[in-house]
Amino acid sequence: MRITEGVPRLLFVSNQVDDFLRYRMELVRKVQEAGYDVHVALPQEPGLEDIASQGVIVHIIHLQRMSTGLVDQIRYWVSLLQLYLRLRPTVVHHMCIQPVLYGGIAARVVGVPVVINTFYGFGYLFCTHTIKAHVLRPLVTVALRFALQHENHRVIVQNSADRDFLLSRFNLSSDHVVLIKGSGVDLSLFLPEAEPDGLPVVLMASRLLWTKGVKDFVSAAQVIRARGIKARFVLVGEPDRDHPSAIPTDTLKHWNDAGDIEWLGYQFDMPTVIAQSHIVCLPSCYGEGVPRILQEAAAVGRPAVATETPGCLEAVHHGQNGLIVPVGDIEALAEALAQLIGNSLLRRSMGNRGREIAVTEFSLDQVVDANLSVYRALLCSAAERAKSHSETIHS
Repeated sequence: MRITEGVPRLLFVSNQVDDFLRYRMELVRKVQEAGYDVHVALPQEPGLEDIASQGVIVHIIHLQRMSTGLVDQIRYWVSLLQLYLRLRPTVVHHMCIQPVLYGGIAARVVGVPVVINTFYGFGYLFCTHTIKAHVLRPLVTVALRFALQHENHRVIVQNSADRDFLLSRFNLSSDHVVLIKGSGVDLSLFLPEAEPDGLPVVLMASRLLWTKGVKDFVSAAQVIRARGIKARFVLVGEPDRDHPSAIPTDTLKHWNDAGDIEWLGYQFDMPTVIAQSHIVCLPSCYGEGVPRILQEAAAVGRPAVATETPGCLEAVHHGQNGLIVPVGDIEALAEALAQLIGNSLLRRSMGNRGREIAVTEFSLDQVVDANLSVYRALLCSAAERAKSHSETIHS
């Protein structure tokens, strides 16, 4: 295994341009400031020019994100293998399960000195019960076990349940798994705000997937209105059309037109959107890391109602900055929302506690520094391995 001298070359590998541009660029900037030669590998999607304009060298890879076709999987792995051979990175940081799987295998084949694999939850494949998921799960598990056995690597997870899952399922030692809660919130943008006047607004903002609990949110809104409780229920986001759990646009329009919810579509200015709400809701049954919307709600000082799932439990401390309800329990969800709708003092108390939690646990600076610490530790280990190998050859 080689380790380059001088400036370390770091390659990020991710599966979504928009996600990388919105949530990873602060890490990129800090890495650039630390003296790394930064590259990123992404599929051909809108937004690549914005990333390149910030001094990052962009490499386009073949990736059909939700495809399970054999030809697409082979083309993706080959494109990563060729990139690693051509670029010879010192450090590769894979983000999300698909890059971890194929990039991890390619990195072992090529002999990349340092590998970091980040899981933002285990998502659709490990958390749904479709026939397709049942067929693919054991195959992916075997492949991941190989991908995660690089001799100088770390696996980053966002919640303790995922850490325990990795340790038990993939035969990893505890010192190879690092817990970093969430992707970080810019606390200078997401500031605590007083509640707006008017009817209480319950906000759900997410990718619009069935597994995110959107239907439960709509059903709870219907239950609350049937009780005569007045509130607005606002849904923010767009369907992830490539995802098997995507909600059809016609269904979203129907809910909106029927007055069940107000669907606002995609919104860029999330600090303002959250500040205009009173309560944030995420009734997810998805394999979350730590949901960004719950971290942002805490930062703005809004109480949250979420489900008893990994990731949500990291962000919402029951009775402190919000309420936790069982997955799929519409009555419990409606009851929790009704409790907060009718109690402004409780909302304010929980919102204040949420801000405290955001400052101590979800600060963007803390998350970025934790990632940089992982890079530095593994680079030192790689240098020691290279030195030991060289001494062995010359002895």
